[in-house]
Amino acid sequence: MWREAGGFDRAQFGARMGYSTELLYKIERGTRIPRPEFLDKADEILGAKGKISAMKVDVQKARYPKKVRDLAKLEAKAFEIGEYADAVVPGLLQTEEYARALYALRRPAYGEDELERLVSAQMARQDVIRQHPAPLLNVVQEEAVLRRPIGGKMVLRRQLEHLLDVGRNARHVEIQVMPTNVEEHAGLAGSLQLMRLNDGTTVGHNEVQLVSRVITEPKHVQLLEMRYGMIRAQALTPRESLTFIEKVLGET
Repeated sequence: MWREAGGFDRAQFGARMGYSTELLYKIERGTRIPRPEFLDKADEILGAKGKISAMKVDVQKARYPKKVRDLAKLEAKAFEIGEYADAVVPGLLQTEEYARALYALRRPAYGEDELERLVSAQMARQDVIRQHPAPLLNVVQEEAVLRRPIGGKMVLRRQLEHLLDVGRNARHVEIQVMPTNVEEHAGLAGSLQLMRLNDGTTVGHNEVQLVSRVITEPKHVQLLEMRYGMIRAQALTPRESLTFIEKVLGET
């Protein structure tokens, strides 16, 4: 309504905004959730005097599917996040190409609009590690995941390059690799995530197949903390891990 009132057709507005006509169509239909900077720029161009920018809070909530939304709320309250990933690169460290390739593999297959919504939500979820102050993020990643060419060799190479970039330049992020040839491994029961929240509590999170579960029972959280501590001790150190990822990149 604001676009039409401003005398723009979709192509003209897209040219002013720097977005494709197709993407604008998806945003206006509600199948693609706009980022906050989109709303701010649209507000400025259309002279909405803050009325479009004011939608950012509601749009921020709507851009996540429910299970991602619930997880993002917890991550936003955390001062420390620990994750052991045994199947794929953790969502907080995925490139957009890698995330899209993962969602494209799901069966039954997602429609194109839903796939884009899920990828957008995954990328938006990463805002938590770009904010200031950001939580401390420690990830233990299985070696096999670093070698599995999800999306093809070039997608994997760019994902490995991203891990190296983040691991070297983001001081609040530590990446560790669990080599395949280790004899002792405390994580064979599956992936896990731990979040230490600002109110002093710690919660766990686990996602398998169709189930996304937050774990709050103290004795279960303590068990996850014990296992995660052992996993970190058994994995390569962060410095050794970056060297290892660089080696895998050279072999890919």
